[in-house]
Amino acid sequence: MRIIGTVGLPGSGKGEAAAVAREEDIPVVTMGDVIRAETRRRGLDPSEHHGEIAGKLREEEGETAIADRCIPMVREAAEGQDGEPVVLVDGLRSMAEVERFVDAFGEEFLLVSIEAPFDLRAKRLGDRGREATDLDREKLREREERELGFGMGEVIDAADLTIHNDDSLERFREQVRAVLERGTTDIDDGAHQ
Repeated sequence: MRIIGTVGLPGSGKGEAAAVAREEDIPVVTMGDVIRAETRRRGLDPSEHHGEIAGKLREEEGETAIADRCIPMVREAAEGQDGEPVVLVDGLRSMAEVERFVDAFGEEFLLVSIEAPFDLRAKRLGDRGREATDLDREKLREREERELGFGMGEVIDAADLTIHNDDSLERFREQVRAVLERGTTDIDDGAHQ
């Protein structure tokens, strides 16, 4: 079994990496979906209260609350596969979450950081417009500070592999496919590592 966790600031390309995995019939567990579902369960709009509920979940259930909810989903997704199971976990944000996944999956867990410059990420988010913060650069900076406050910078630094998503979309997708297929840093020449 291989569990590939992704980390990256908003607009870096985590969603696109997840799309590539789905195209390859690799199940994806999105940590943000867990938060969005909990936000809706509490009768709130995820586009306005995502960060608030993420913080509350961590306060109420501990630092690993979101990872704890995702691990059974990952195991279930892995059970349904033929051959060597591969599951992508989209959106780790803290070292506590990384440690929780390592505790659950050991050497089978690979952490991949997806990185892109702020201006490129801001443009992508503006085009996407999923959350209120996507359209306002100042709010985006605040959102990033919140994400980094959860410890995301440490997670990015601890990654086993970094994919720089600052080239063409096809180049990024090729790099993601290489990681999904091989589960190693053995990416086609010319890729950043």
